[in-house]
Amino acid sequence: MTTRPLTRRRALAGLAALGLAPALPAVAQTAAPAPAPATGGFPNRPLRLVVPFTPGGVTDTSGRLVAEALGRRLGQNVVVDNRPGASGNIGTQQVAAAEPDGYTLLLAFDGTMVINPHVFEKVPFNTLTDFAPVGKIGDAALVLVAHPGFAAKTLREVIALSRTQAGGLSYGTSGTGGTPHIAGELLRQRTGANLVHVPYKGGGQAMTDVIGGNIPLVYTATAGALQHVKAGKLVAIAVSSAQRVPSMPDVPTFIESGVPDFAVDSWVGVMAPVRTPRPVVERLNAELNAVLTDPAVRARLEELGITATPGKPEQFGEVLRRDLGRYGQVVKVAGIKAS
Repeated sequence: MTTRPLTRRRALAGLAALGLAPALPAVAQTAAPAPAPATGGFPNRPLRLVVPFTPGGVTDTSGRLVAEALGRRLGQNVVVDNRPGASGNIGTQQVAAAEPDGYTLLLAFDGTMVINPHVFEKVPFNTLTDFAPVGKIGDAALVLVAHPGFAAKTLREVIALSRTQAGGLSYGTSGTGGTPHIAGELLRQRTGANLVHVPYKGGGQAMTDVIGGNIPLVYTATAGALQHVKAGKLVAIAVSSAQRVPSMPDVPTFIESGVPDFAVDSWVGVMAPVRTPRPVVERLNAELNAVLTDPAVRARLEELGITATPGKPEQFGEVLRRDLGRYGQVVKVAGIKAS
């Protein structure tokens, strides 16, 4: 197999480019707890959820799903506003500069919030000081997949084989600086695997090339690979989540495969401009958590490869700080820069 020449980075990285998800039907009306009492009259008009990517990707689809369900609980429409550009930086900056009243929210994803600050020379926002975390929507598991004819069938075999390749063993992702790329670099740094990153212009082309045998491995979201694994067109080597994923119960984790404490997921959440009143943040968090415990919403998210993670704003804030730190080190050692 040959290594595909490196390509220029797409403006969209991470989840939004890992694979397109079809538009989902509206979440079924299910019995749910009554909405919490209004907080100082909030909300008394529609809210805006800025999605800093183009319509149609997994990030956008999950945002629309949550916005619809959240709007029902709040008694006001939550309008999705796509503001793509610069790998999510443009739409994210617009929310940072918005009025901190709870009516403008950001659909935040890890590629923009905790990777872009390290791979771009400058970003127009500060992840920790310009936003108030509302809550994490969920984690999207990543999986390393191979062409069925590839010699290695386990992660240990992949690592061992890579060390015999003078030019390195190629693995594709949806683009430079996305979460799969960072995870691949972390795997290389942690294990000494001789892996060579091949960035594609989106996850779809990467899938096409690994299925066609033009590249041996692809690191991607489980949602983008699942149908091909089920059809026997790809072999799932391992998932990098902390536990096995329900959609691929027979696929071991990286930890089970011999890489201790290796857990890397992509994630998506909701944030508000800093200085948004605490009672408003708490109201939004309470309603978001109610949405994420709704069985119908959880099932739809599972279809997108996302495991719902209801929790407190402070927990989401800890995730932001943790990932900023650990990914920054990976980027520095690997010398990754946006192009």
